[in-house]
Order: sequence, then C-alpha cells, then structure tokens
Amino acid sequence: MQAWYFDPIIFSIGPLQVRWYGLMYVIGFIISGVLLRVLVKEKIFKILPEQVDTLITYMLFNMFLGSRLAYVFIYNWDYYSQHLGDIFSVWKGGLSFHGAMAGLAFGALLFSRRYKRPFLEVGDCCILAGTQGVFFGRLGNFINGELYGRVTTSPFGIIFPGGGPYPRHPSQLYEAVFEGLILFLVLWFARKKFSQYGIITALFFIIYGIFRYFIEFFREADPQLGYYFGGTTTMGQILCLLMIFVGMGIFLYSKKNQERLVINP
Repeated sequence: MQAWYFDPIIFSIGPLQVRWYGLMYVIGFIISGVLLRVLVKEKIFKILPEQVDTLITYMLFNMFLGSRLAYVFIYNWDYYSQHLGDIFSVWKGGLSFHGAMAGLAFGALLFSRRYKRPFLEVGDCCILAGTQGVFFGRLGNFINGELYGRVTTSPFGIIFPGGGPYPRHPSQLYEAVFEGLILFLVLWFARKKFSQYGIITALFFIIYGIFRYFIEFFREADPQLGYYFGGTTTMGQILCLLMIFVGMGIFLYSKKNQERLVINP
C-alpha cells in the first residue's frame, strides 16, 4: 500500500497551466493521425492523406462536446441544473467516455457525409487508430488521482488524495491496460482479417463493453449517482450493456450488407 500524489500541472505561466491530462490527449491524437495515415496507405481507409487532418479536427471537437454533455446531463444534471454557468467549465473536471463515443460517432458521420465514404468505413478506421488513446486518457486520470477504485486490501491498493485514508484499486490503470492497450492490439492485428467494414466497430463495442463492465466492480461509483438495481449495478455498467447490444447490432448489419461494405472489392 502506498500513498499517491503526482502534480497534475507540468508547468504554469501566469494563469496558464499545462497539465499532464491534456498532454495525454494530445499524444493520443498525434498517434491516431499517424495510424490513420497507415490505414490510408494500406488502402483500408479510402480517403486522401491530406483529409486525415480534417478528420482529426472533426473527431477532436465532437469527442469533447459529447463527453462533456453526457457528463452534464447523464451523470450530474442535479448539480449543473443549478449551476448553468459551469456546464462548459471542463477545466473543473467531468467527462464521460460513453459520451465521447457518441461524439466520435457523430464526428465520423459528419465526415462520411462530407467526403461520401461509408459511415462504417470511417468508424472502423477511427476505432483502429483511436483505441490506443484510451490508454493515454486513463493514464491522465491516474495522474489526476481521479476515477479511482473501491477500497481494497489488495497489494495493488493505492491511497489517493481525494479517496480518503484507505487504499483503493487503481482502476484507471486496469482500464488503461484492458480497454486501451489490449483492446487496441487485438483490433490492430485483426484489421486485415475481415473483408467488410463494420466488424471492427462491432468488436470494439462488444469487447470494450465486456472489459469495462467487469472493471466497474473495482471502480468507485460516481457519488452523485450511486448504484442501481438494489445496489449492484453502476451507470457505467448499464451503458456498457447498451454498448454490447449496439455492437451486436452493428455486427449483424455488417454481415447482412457485406457486399456493399466490402473493403477491397
């Protein structure tokens, strides 16, 4: 057991602060851009190389918008309904991964319509390139000492500054490894195994949903929401079950329309 404290601020210049959390997102998006260009070169993603930067802009803006709005309206509306001025105060914390996924999907839809590419093609390639970003995002949560786990006697337990005097699961690291690193490697090395778009997207939703559902048993529930169904289920688990069903639906749709969604006709 050990106490954890890591200064979340890299450096400050007057009121301007550069934080590790923001840097993690920057790293994730830079790597995403590199991987998207690999997919373009491999002809899995049939866009022009110069269009990658446009896609990154679409995804970045909509990801933050979706993640913030979902946190405000799903996770903490009781507070924000009384503090409307804080809705876009993202520097105070409060982002939702499931909301980020909805925002990314909307960004992919806008891009696919503008450049006339199948939505599932754009979705597959964004997931292939972007899943590694979950790893860096969860490292940012760990550095911030937020989204920590439940109290534990496990040797992995860490005392977080905001988590009271007892050791807690470093659930941010569990998520970084399983939802970010392992899931990314599985999808990336499987990218040439499928002949139609949509399968990668479906696998992401299903596997992420399964990983996150079980990791939620180690993660502290959001205090403003607590538990559902007799104190056994978190909001995160409910949303993960929805992700799994959505993934199954995408898989069936892709199989049904495989002639139209073929990758290399």
